[in-house]
Amino acid sequence: MDAPLLWLSILVPLAAALLTLAWKRGSAKALAILNSASLAVSGLLILCSYLSWGIRGLSFDPLYFSIGGIGVFALSMDAVVFLSSFSVAAVTAIIALYSLPYMEHRFSELAEEGVEFPGWRTYYFLYTLFALSMIGTVMSTNMIEFYVFLELTLIPSFLLIAFYGYGDRVRIAILYLIWTHVGALLFLIGALAVGNNVGFNFIDVQKGFLLGLGEKLGAAAALAAGLLVLGLAVKMAVLGLHIWLPYAHAEAPTPISALLSPNLIGIGGVMMYRIVYVLFPDTFAGFSTILYVWALATMIYGGLMALSQTDFKRLLAYSSVSQMGYMLLGLASLSAFGFAGAILHYMVHAFGKALLFAVAGILIANLHGLRDITKMGGLASKMPYTAALALLGFMHITGIPPTVGIWSEYLIVRGAVEKALGMGAAWYMGLVGALLLGIGLSTAYAFLTMKRVFYGPLREHLKEAREAPPSYWAPLIVLAVLGVATFILASPIIDPLVSQITSVMGGA
Repeated sequence: MDAPLLWLSILVPLAAALLTLAWKRGSAKALAILNSASLAVSGLLILCSYLSWGIRGLSFDPLYFSIGGIGVFALSMDAVVFLSSFSVAAVTAIIALYSLPYMEHRFSELAEEGVEFPGWRTYYFLYTLFALSMIGTVMSTNMIEFYVFLELTLIPSFLLIAFYGYGDRVRIAILYLIWTHVGALLFLIGALAVGNNVGFNFIDVQKGFLLGLGEKLGAAAALAAGLLVLGLAVKMAVLGLHIWLPYAHAEAPTPISALLSPNLIGIGGVMMYRIVYVLFPDTFAGFSTILYVWALATMIYGGLMALSQTDFKRLLAYSSVSQMGYMLLGLASLSAFGFAGAILHYMVHAFGKALLFAVAGILIANLHGLRDITKMGGLASKMPYTAALALLGFMHITGIPPTVGIWSEYLIVRGAVEKALGMGAAWYMGLVGALLLGIGLSTAYAFLTMKRVFYGPLREHLKEAREAPPSYWAPLIVLAVLGVATFILASPIIDPLVSQITSVMGGA
């Protein structure tokens, strides 16, 4: 890799963010195009680097920095990094355009409430800073480098909720800040335990994955790995550590909900494989049964809570809890197929949940703030494009073709079954029952919501409803097309992913 494509994928949107802050005469439309274009360029750079080098295996940007006492700050590319970083770039580029009509509506609401708030420049500056920091997290090769990018995701997302959110937005933003910062600190404490003994790098630019390096800690390995897992589990919002998510994701401005829920929380799962498993393969295997049960409980709890919600955004927030259960189940399987399914599910959730939150935003903006599902019904006849996008979003997260969700669900279930078979008949039967319940709940809340919102008799107070302007739904078509395209291109996506994960596991 001759050109520093990976650093450019971060620096290009950073330049756009800084230009946004300085561009005092830029219109809202110009700012939206500038920031969306910068993130689209980031996605293209990621795709080029993957097709050039990463598809063959682990590769590195030629530009890296060595810091005394900390290690090397480099950016890496392989199939895992590609799926996660490209998903972030694609979703953030599209939602940046969707933000233009939606935030115009939100600014009007805030002005009517008599609230003082920063304008377009601050919004797009924070938005793009949030997006590029998420890209940096998954490319990192050093735990401190990852921590820096992770904390960088927290600052702009906190401010976006506090400035532009709904309800008691400042309190909710502080709740989000405290919970996620505690998760980051738990991770940092674990990272320091590792780094002070064997170094902070989990990938070396010369040696590649430093598989099993953390096991040299001996008796302290379990404690260090446990702290890393707990910190990342807070970010994932798995059962028991999820308290902050329904508040933050439901009350954030909807374009930010569309980034928080699919993109940010899934990073915890991606890096649980990339950091914890790589450094502590044996210790992680010792945790796997606990993680396995935790994952199934998270799937079921999230599904039950989603099924009981009447607020559309809150339903989607609890759905994200359930979807993180799927991701954790793939990781807990200790199978190459399960790991691959978990990583692919990051992309599935990114595309599907971004569509669904964006649909929720269309309803809010065009139906006078309507979020209560019990007051909806029959909207497909009035808003056919919005209904079609919602259906595709739900098809993603329930694993129905022609969306890529079918492949991630297959890989996760295959990995989970492999592990259950190795644990005995009782575990296998328990898994079957839990999976049937978890998957059944996902299907139930998804399609009951479709029925309650878009089908059945049209409510009297909705007879004047009209389809939203194209500025809302036209950018979302790109997400829908990407979801179908990745279903069709399953083999060239999944084969390198499974192959590269198998190669890493083979060194354990």
